[in-house]
Amino acid sequence: MIKQGLELKQQQKLSPLQIQTIKLIELPIQELEQRIRTELEENPVLDDTPDPEKEEEARDVSLDEITDEGDIPSYRTRVSNWGKDPRPEYNTFSVHQSFTQSLMDQLGYRDLSPEEYAIASFIIGSLDADGYLRRDLESLVDDMAFRAGISTDVDEVLRMLAVVQELEPSGVGARDLRECLLLQLRSGKQTRDTVNAERILEEYFPEFSNKHFQKIMTRLNLSEDDLKRAMARIVKLNPAPGGETDYTYTDQAQQIIPDFVLEEENGVLSFSMPRFSVPELRVNKKYADLLIEARGSSERAQKEAATFVRQKLDSAKWFVEALKQRQNTLSRTMSAILDYQHDYFVSGDEADLKPMVLKDIAEKTGFDISTISRVVNSKYIETHFGIFPLKYFFSEGMENKEGEEVSTRELKKALQECVDAEDKKKPLTDEQLVEEMGRRGYKVARRTIAKYRGQLGIPLARWRKEL
Repeated sequence: MIKQGLELKQQQKLSPLQIQTIKLIELPIQELEQRIRTELEENPVLDDTPDPEKEEEARDVSLDEITDEGDIPSYRTRVSNWGKDPRPEYNTFSVHQSFTQSLMDQLGYRDLSPEEYAIASFIIGSLDADGYLRRDLESLVDDMAFRAGISTDVDEVLRMLAVVQELEPSGVGARDLRECLLLQLRSGKQTRDTVNAERILEEYFPEFSNKHFQKIMTRLNLSEDDLKRAMARIVKLNPAPGGETDYTYTDQAQQIIPDFVLEEENGVLSFSMPRFSVPELRVNKKYADLLIEARGSSERAQKEAATFVRQKLDSAKWFVEALKQRQNTLSRTMSAILDYQHDYFVSGDEADLKPMVLKDIAEKTGFDISTISRVVNSKYIETHFGIFPLKYFFSEGMENKEGEEVSTRELKKALQECVDAEDKKKPLTDEQLVEEMGRRGYKVARRTIAKYRGQLGIPLARWRKEL
């Protein structure tokens, strides 16, 4: 039996200009410059090397003057995009390839459908600085739907997580320390010591963590030498694969150009974007002549040529307008961040870094959270105290004893200082760290200490003990 019915669906379609703008916003400055070069190569209407001999033949006009009706004036194209940097000392800064970019490059070589690639990419973007996925899969599924428009389920995410876990460095994408270590063991050569190490972590991880070695030897029927060799194998593993990308090879280095340069004078903050300006685009005379010749013409070839030129003109308009919107979006976002974190940018002291999430800046600018996320990703600012990715300034917060909100970054720094200052013969337990943090003015729970300790790669007190 065939049933017919009407179904009403509301879909939001983005215009070519909106799509173009979104794509440009995501690009860091060096990739944007390459994107502009590509546009110049692919769009014959545009030209960044005007011919001096023909300069007198052309009359420069704006693209905005072009209409479908009326006479088409003679004009040329010229792009004024690259010149001498007004501050040449800010040309380039050599840094290592980012951990995320390294994973994305590897993902590009996998045979995945567009949907699978999108899910795996989102998972990579959700990893923390240590390379762990510290979020439950259900919330990740919801986040994909709301933030990226990706419709999926837990089973599919789990399947794509397995793909991510096959990338280098080994151990990436793990959801806890045990899984991280096991991923590394399983990716290596399967020797007797490796197999024993896997059995210890799989079956007796709590006993391993608490150093109940006699119980492990008894239950797994291992000799003391077997246990020592297995332990030696485990100790060599990396508990934070995201924090130690291999930079042995120089071809992993890339040039990072700060998108913003901070300027501070007597507490007044401002910034510049010295490497970027919106190109001044004009139309090449010969293509204008094509439109003139085609006007009123009945010849099919002339009409097709005119249609081609019109498409290229529209493409040029969209590109220039998208560049303008990109600059406006980045500028407003950076202004909001500077205003929100004013004290920090003046002092450079992490203690002045306020808790700040994407929603805070979205509310100040009026942009969507997804737009702020695109701006923040892969963008850098140079300050008088160093070069930082914009993501560095975002962190959640907690209250101190006075009820004031402090950033988690400040809390982690204080926790690290407590551990660094402890007596290594009698290292502080998590309960003692709670007390020590309290003496420093930070009100934190023991589970919070355990969480931050794990994120900082600080082992339990018994593992920090030295003879």
